[in-house]
Amino acid sequence: MMRSHERTWAAAAMILLAAVAVLHASEPVTLVACAPGYPGSTEQAQPTMDEFSAQTTRMSGWNEAALAAVYYNDLEEGLARLEQSDVALVLVPLPFYLEYADRLALRPILEAGMAENPEETWTLVSGKGKVAGPGSLDGWEITGRGGYSATFVRNIALDGWGALPATASVTFSSRTVSALRKASRGESVAVLLDGEQAAALDDLPFASDLDRVYVSDRLPATLLCVVENRLGAEKIDELTKGLTRMSSKKSGREILDQLRLSGFEPVDEDELGRIRELWRQSTGS
Repeated sequence: MMRSHERTWAAAAMILLAAVAVLHASEPVTLVACAPGYPGSTEQAQPTMDEFSAQTTRMSGWNEAALAAVYYNDLEEGLARLEQSDVALVLVPLPFYLEYADRLALRPILEAGMAENPEETWTLVSGKGKVAGPGSLDGWEITGRGGYSATFVRNIALDGWGALPATASVTFSSRTVSALRKASRGESVAVLLDGEQAAALDDLPFASDLDRVYVSDRLPATLLCVVENRLGAEKIDELTKGLTRMSSKKSGREILDQLRLSGFEPVDEDELGRIRELWRQSTGS
């Protein structure tokens, strides 16, 4: 049998462990939004991110100091921040999620639509009359915001169009208008636009010199993910309830407008599962 002093030490140890668990659970966490090539710097976006974190904690019933949020439009800076231990949540475009989900242990919990195009599609644009099909892109450059993930461009965004030639290179560019201008001059450049960019295409002065050669089916725009199970089930439930009702409140709609989002909704697991299967087939992972 356990002696009296042993029982005392055991009880003390249990109390200490419980106290540590409570302390750990109450530590503030960080949400990182990383959207390579999108507008705005980390510094410019910080006031908006501060307001977003404040609205999120209010909607979720959390302590106001429970969540911080920060934005990066640079891939390497964003990845470096995401690998720090305080990051429990990430808000990222679909190509980012697919490219780095395994490396960062990301689990999607909500989907967010872009305000300009909630039914997110990707549009491939070339010079007028230059492209008849995938085979026309032999030796061409395909560029755009999603180009940091060549697998996404080739096998997800353009999956329904057909196989691209191996000689077609995929590159990342945040200077989409410059690339579109090159395409309008007949250069061997095709530009992959997200929904927001495609919605503004007709406003360009040289739009008549461009063709929309392919438009993808609807794909998830932006995913909110938990990192490495760093947020417990109760907190996730509170967060998802809070964010899904954010668009129903005036203050919530205002911050969503600043983030250029239409609102949060549950992830379409069937659709995301289909996309992940395409990814696995393409990468062999």
